[in-house]
Amino acid sequence: MLNRLNQAQPYALSLFRFVVGLLFALHGAATLFGVIGGTRAETGAWPGWYAALIQLVCGALVALGLGTRAAALLASGSMAYAYFKVHQPEAFLPIENGGEPSAMFCWAFLLLVFTGPGAVALDRFFGSRNTAATSEGAPRPDQTPAVPV
Repeated sequence: MLNRLNQAQPYALSLFRFVVGLLFALHGAATLFGVIGGTRAETGAWPGWYAALIQLVCGALVALGLGTRAAALLASGSMAYAYFKVHQPEAFLPIENGGEPSAMFCWAFLLLVFTGPGAVALDRFFGSRNTAATSEGAPRPDQTPAVPV
């Protein structure tokens, strides 16, 4: 049973990445464009409009698995900022200050920074040739191992 779960882990991680990225992008679209029940932020208004732009772009990139780690790091940082500057001054705990979504997104994206995109992602097809083998310390086939002088 555990072996099957372990084999499915990279695919479950991809599904997690997709869902979190999609929800984040939808939140940004709702704020930027006033769609799907959102209230439109005034263009250029700090910090709401810029936060929504980060949410839309980073959420879409994470959902697609393109530049996942960098997009997730920016998204995580923006949610940490949102929590500590907007929610935390109201009360200490997220349940008290309405900051649960910010805290959850922050930690979910930080997890993706460290785990990567999973097995199904555009990162696997474009740009980065940094595969699982290189992340484990093994040289890529097109590289010669570094020899100490």
